[in-house]
Amino acid sequence: MKRRGDTASDPLVGSKRRRDDASSDDESPVLTASQDSSQSDSHSDPEDHRPGFSMPSISQNASAADDSKQDDPDKFSMYNRVSQRLMAKMGFREGEGLGKFGQGRKEIVEASTQRGRRGLGLTLQGFQGELNVDWQDEPEPGAVENVEWFPESTTEVPDADELRDWIALGPRKLKIEDETEFCTEDLLHTLLRCKTVFDDLEGEEMRRARTRSNPYETIRGAFFLNRAAMKMANIDHVFDYMFTNPKDSQGKPQTREREGELLYFADVCAGPGGFSEYILWKRRWHAKGFGMTLKGPCDFKLEDFYAAPSELFEPYYGEGGVDGDGDITRPENVSAFRNFVMESTERRGLHFLMADGGFSVEGQENIQEILSKQLLLCQFLTAMSTLRPGGHFVCKTFDLFTPFSVGLIYLLYLCFDKISLFKPITSRPANSERYIVCRGMKPGTDAVREFMFTVNLKLNHLRNGESDVVEVVPLDIMKGDTHFYQHMVKSNENHCAVQIKALAKIHAYVLDPALSESRQAEIRKECLKLWGVPDKARVTPSSSDPKSKFYELMKGSDAESFNSKPTPLSSTTLDKVHHVLDYRCIVGGGEQLFLLALGKSQIYTWDGKMPLRWKKLESFKLELPRETLLSVEIVQELKGEGKAQRRINAVHVLDALVLNGTDIRDQHFNQRIQMAEKFVKAVSKPSRPDMNPIRVKEVYRLEEMDKIFVRLEMKVTKSSGGVPRLSYTGRDDRHFLPSGLYIIKTVNDPWTMAYSKNSKRKFFFNKTTKESTYDLPANSVAPFHVCHSERLFWAWEEGVRVHDSQSRVDPEKLSKDDVLSFIHQHYQP
Repeated sequence: MKRRGDTASDPLVGSKRRRDDASSDDESPVLTASQDSSQSDSHSDPEDHRPGFSMPSISQNASAADDSKQDDPDKFSMYNRVSQRLMAKMGFREGEGLGKFGQGRKEIVEASTQRGRRGLGLTLQGFQGELNVDWQDEPEPGAVENVEWFPESTTEVPDADELRDWIALGPRKLKIEDETEFCTEDLLHTLLRCKTVFDDLEGEEMRRARTRSNPYETIRGAFFLNRAAMKMANIDHVFDYMFTNPKDSQGKPQTREREGELLYFADVCAGPGGFSEYILWKRRWHAKGFGMTLKGPCDFKLEDFYAAPSELFEPYYGEGGVDGDGDITRPENVSAFRNFVMESTERRGLHFLMADGGFSVEGQENIQEILSKQLLLCQFLTAMSTLRPGGHFVCKTFDLFTPFSVGLIYLLYLCFDKISLFKPITSRPANSERYIVCRGMKPGTDAVREFMFTVNLKLNHLRNGESDVVEVVPLDIMKGDTHFYQHMVKSNENHCAVQIKALAKIHAYVLDPALSESRQAEIRKECLKLWGVPDKARVTPSSSDPKSKFYELMKGSDAESFNSKPTPLSSTTLDKVHHVLDYRCIVGGGEQLFLLALGKSQIYTWDGKMPLRWKKLESFKLELPRETLLSVEIVQELKGEGKAQRRINAVHVLDALVLNGTDIRDQHFNQRIQMAEKFVKAVSKPSRPDMNPIRVKEVYRLEEMDKIFVRLEMKVTKSSGGVPRLSYTGRDDRHFLPSGLYIIKTVNDPWTMAYSKNSKRKFFFNKTTKESTYDLPANSVAPFHVCHSERLFWAWEEGVRVHDSQSRVDPEKLSKDDVLSFIHQHYQP
């Protein structure tokens, strides 16, 4: 089998096509015998055109009618009434030809029955027949949807020994019509027959009829890059936002916003990335996404994320990282992706994983379920490999008639607290697409994950042979679990019934072009409002010059307020910090700058001096979300010593003003730093060593300044001529040459902080009103402009001794012992 975008020997898997495949409906083409899905711009569901059982041929050709009006009183019904009147005015009489001698045509020219791109006079014999399906009793369309969960499993998760005996091999199957264990034969065959009538239909006719017949058709992608984003918005709402606001079994949020925890998710088999665009639109810089999909034309299109910051999304393609192929069926890719995700989430795993894989099955649409079995397995395996306990999972499925497919669903049923097979209203009703939604992965599921990994190895081994894995769970076990079995059958049969009616409706709409759904616009507005998605057009984000954007973000603040140098710390200014608890300190390593990001690599810096001039950050490889304003230093980081030493320029964040449009200037300094750390964690790309790093400075309490001096060492650098130089080593084991110490006031006048020896607690004291409180007063928080304008800087220049190995001391300058002595004098807990 050759799959789109790959060679005949290496099948393409694990990539959601940008347009519809045989089950998806994301702006996809009709698959016909002469049309490749990767080359068409039509918008149909190819699965609706599957070969199957033939329909009796019923001729509707006008030429088959009797020649006599008397024999066929309804004969003239097929003629255009206007043409009849025109002919009568010209003297036409029944049975006589026009012209002076009656030599002209005796029959009125028939109204055209040509449709779409069919050849003139061509009539599709089978398509003209009746389907004998009553589609007109379908329920009234609306925005509200109900979820039916499978009954919760009470069976223990099987261990490795039990699972080992569950794999069953058998002859490779290439037909679906006999798969009646989980659906009645009558429904299955009726569904296949309904699909068959579309086999020879021209794609344009199908597309137009489908568009007119689907009451939800005009929802489309809204302002996102494709329909997949709206499917995720639809699913997220119906399942109580369990993806963008995941909760644990007690209903508490899984992400601790106040502790700076990101929402970690992954999007696999997911190009161009509509699912992720929705998640990042909803959560913005509070989320970090990882993605794996097949490299090539179906890759992620991050440049098309108009609604969300794609800088928070990191594609990773398995073995080889950014240079991998993204084929999810390769075991080494699944393992590499798992390791990368775990390293990037502090070994905790993902909050949720989304999967939306599909590939072209042109000419074999009826057995799409069989052909995509390994893809489905590997998406399930990747979720089991990367989710944290309590994590959620959503994955597109196709038909679920075979014991293999249903067995995979059963394994998820055992491993999650709840599962549901759900078809959102954004998924076209005539296709076989459904989503398996899984809530709360149970702990202790490693054996199932390893079992799925083993099954995938077996499938790869048998790929070109005559035998295949036909079961992953024995049929008698699934049927013996009556709650699961009955719900599975009910879900399949309900889904078949919906598809059959939808196909019959499209058939009727093809035959009668005058039919249309009148409430499409109304329903679209109703759905978007319910899902919290603005009803606006998709537009390219507007560009802006840095000066205009700066003033826009500052909301009228005077740029002069940024033009302030720090107060030098000296023996005469040291007394400014006698309220020791009011201050934090940061080790500096370069010139303080303001950094403004306008999206991707459009990054500018300003030195704070007037007139206001923003300069493009050159020779830097860094991507940051638009509308971000930071206080930073550009620092040369060093790793190693001597000739092997490596240098790289890095952005060190001192403070944050605006993060991807979120103004945080009035937040407490501690909170701003915490949010900056969260932001930096979201935008950092560990898989891209070619990019310049961005880090948040380590912040110390002034009373704990002695912790800084422990991190100072004398190291030899390439430019030091063999003479050791003072170095500061950060948390990431990289060091830089420190220039001094920023001392930042974080408490706003007239408040100050003090320590109560009686209660052994810190408290706030108002110097004006003499009020004291243990709780943080709102007006005691120093906003950014106070922290910036009242900061001090202790320059570690020549003659300042901060390390024991330094012998030259200038008595006129403050050294380590002087400052520490002052701090201990004014603060003794």
